[in-house]
Amino acid sequence: MNAAFQALSDPTRREILRLLRQREMTAGELAEQFHLSPSTLSGHFNVLKHAGLIVAEKNGTSIIYSLNMSVAEQTVAAVLELFDVGKNHKGKKR
Repeated sequence: MNAAFQALSDPTRREILRLLRQREMTAGELAEQFHLSPSTLSGHFNVLKHAGLIVAEKNGTSIIYSLNMSVAEQTVAAVLELFDVGKNHKGKKR
């Protein structure tokens, strides 16, 4: 879970996840969305892959990235639990 939180701490990585939420994309398609060097973008992909938030699949000479929804959902659930979102707090003042 720490790797997922670290991955989410960067705005570029959050934007990559937002783009992949819409559809899977090749590395080239993602690169067109950012003004970053290929090595910098590759570093972001590696952090996201290490966290399990994205999956990379080689297709010929292209790499296709997709959002790993199960890990993304687990991460969101952990954040909600961290802040007690959705729990009944009757009688407690905040």
